[in-house]
Amino acid sequence: MTRMDTQEERRRRVRELVTAKGFVRTNDLADEFGVSVMTVHRDLDALQAQGWLRKVRGGASCLPSAQFHGSVSERMTTMARTKHRLARAAAELLAPGQIVMLDDSTTCLSLARQMAEHTPLTVITNSLPAVTALSREAGVTLIALGGTYFPAYDAFMGPHTAQSVASFRADVLFMSTTAVTGDRCYHMSPETVQVKRAMMASAARRVLLIDHTKFANQGLYALAPLTDFDLVLVDDATPAAQVRRLRDIGVDVRTVDASR
Repeated sequence: MTRMDTQEERRRRVRELVTAKGFVRTNDLADEFGVSVMTVHRDLDALQAQGWLRKVRGGASCLPSAQFHGSVSERMTTMARTKHRLARAAAELLAPGQIVMLDDSTTCLSLARQMAEHTPLTVITNSLPAVTALSREAGVTLIALGGTYFPAYDAFMGPHTAQSVASFRADVLFMSTTAVTGDRCYHMSPETVQVKRAMMASAARRVLLIDHTKFANQGLYALAPLTDFDLVLVDDATPAAQVRRLRDIGVDVRTVDASR
């Protein structure tokens, strides 16, 4: 096994340990893999840059699985039917000729896969799976946002992506969020927040797609209040009291039947 192979295998196992335990100490990782603390720090720096974990004092942290974003493949299988219904409702808002911006959420990936019925469209996105899906659609003019690639999100993130977003103006933005707490959207990555804020600033209309589980999740970095969106689509498993409260503070909420 080459040095590079050893490094990649070690980093994969570090990811698994942090995800399983929630927090792992730097010294314990050094002992576990028989490497120096400095090597562990380099591993953690690399994994943090990719979006897998967050370095903290003394080690690395990852929220429990109920709050951790998970890989794209894992997120695609979570609430898949509900996400498809939300995406279908969002697709009905599309009009041929529009310039549409999509974030890197799996809900919007489902929307990307339904866009062929509403072309011609111009689509701007930082999601690599969405780029792959839309590249096969003859009626879509596709603009891929560059930047630093984050494997954990299968998307491009960070300041260069945000700067790229600012070069465009979209008719409508469709996006989702990791968590909603106190009527505000949250994410686990500051790079995600940076890009999504840029997208919100570059869109004439903003539509948020969230399934009911988002209201039980937690996030670290605040993105925006729900009142900053022109429309919020939720599934019908969202508690009625929650929907009423959002409407009371001025949020335009539309409930989507996810059972059909």
